[in-house]
Amino acid sequence: MTLDKQQVHIEPADFALAILAGNQQQTNEDNKRYIKRQLSLYLEAILLVQDFNQLEKTQFEMSRETQRTQILEKLIERRYQ
Repeated sequence: MTLDKQQVHIEPADFALAILAGNQQQTNEDNKRYIKRQLSLYLEAILLVQDFNQLEKTQFEMSRETQRTQILEKLIERRYQ
């Protein structure tokens, strides 16, 4: 993650790998299902960060802090529905 005059940029792969690190295999989950879940989570994390970075670049420059939070919450809701 880098900050450039209050603009945030998150490295998609680094973020996705951090998410995966906290997602352990469940007790009764076979390896194939776990790997599929990990892949899905990785791809979703990459897409979410790319969306965030694009919004940061185009819209967040003029938004106030409360507006940033509202936009990010809407982005996350849209991505996981």
